[in-house]
Amino acid sequence: MSERRKSLTSYRRVVIKIGSALLVDRGTGLKSGWLDAVCADIAALKANGTDVLVVSSGAIALGRTVLGLPPGALRLEESQAAAAVGQIALARAWSQSLSRDGIVAGQILLTLGDTEERRRYLNARATLKQLMTMGAVPIINENDTVATSEIRYGDNDRLAARVATMAGADLLVLLSDIDGLYTAPPHIDPRAQFLDEIAEITPEIEAMAGGAASEFSRGGMRTKIDAGKIATTAGCAMIIASGKTDHPLRAIDDGARCSWFAPATTPVNARKTWIAGHLQASGELQVDAGAEQALHSGKSLLPAGVTKVGGQFSRGDTVAIIGADGREIARGLASYDADEARQIAGRKSGAIEGILGYAGRAAMVHRDDLVVTGQFQVPQDLTVGEDMRAG
Repeated sequence: MSERRKSLTSYRRVVIKIGSALLVDRGTGLKSGWLDAVCADIAALKANGTDVLVVSSGAIALGRTVLGLPPGALRLEESQAAAAVGQIALARAWSQSLSRDGIVAGQILLTLGDTEERRRYLNARATLKQLMTMGAVPIINENDTVATSEIRYGDNDRLAARVATMAGADLLVLLSDIDGLYTAPPHIDPRAQFLDEIAEITPEIEAMAGGAASEFSRGGMRTKIDAGKIATTAGCAMIIASGKTDHPLRAIDDGARCSWFAPATTPVNARKTWIAGHLQASGELQVDAGAEQALHSGKSLLPAGVTKVGGQFSRGDTVAIIGADGREIARGLASYDADEARQIAGRKSGAIEGILGYAGRAAMVHRDDLVVTGQFQVPQDLTVGEDMRAG
């Protein structure tokens, strides 16, 4: 049995992301029969010793059904009200369904800041670890009741990838309304070819990602590719599979078609995984060809190699490092504030004290605080109307 076709029970820890369209029907509400089937699959995994975490969309979609809100984009306050109602209903549904097999569910609501700020990230990780130690299944969703368009994930694909890296999972399963990655959106191009195995996420793979395939979806294939970058960099494999059938996890084990993304052969350590997974860089450092080569060789970024400083950031903030061709090549924690970085950009490290008046670090970004991310692209912000269609 190949790596990608080995049984899900062979994995130590699995994160399962559930799309809104799978869980909620606009006319009838919660698809309770489908949910029961998924929970039976989860129970089977846990019975074989696999830790399971669930990132469940559906709070806003369910809440708007309960409240009888009309179709179409919601205003921010309407979305947050729908989330407040939907989160209660969603948590109750998961708890009741899992309890059929004697499994306890624990609800965790996260915001972007909970995973971008180091201390809050570690606190959330500790909670997840304790829940799994106690045999519970964490049910995770973005906290839509307090998040705004400027401080939110905007989709649960990338949230699921961050949860996978946070929890130390070795497999992320994205259940969706499509069965995997195609060379083009299959609902648009009938000649689109299915890809069953992706060894590396290249620019060509990124170009294949289409937009949202469902009115409930926030991201579509693009956000799944972003999720794949976050997960595989940390050494976590990823599967994109259809969830339209009952018992979708069992179907994967039975050979259902899906796309498998290989984990990095040399995953970064836990701290660098957190850095690489940041979705919001506070600023940018553009570098010359020599600095880019040095970064790929595992060296620190020195001020001499920086050609331009963009944005406003403080020491310790995450910055994107941009190559001469405009593509992001790395992420790291800045050793200087933006204003200081502008003063010493392009200068030798030995000149720092004379320019700033104190002897700072020789590196603009030290190699211990830096991750080469290849072709990682910062996800484009979604509009509020797109953001708020599903929970």
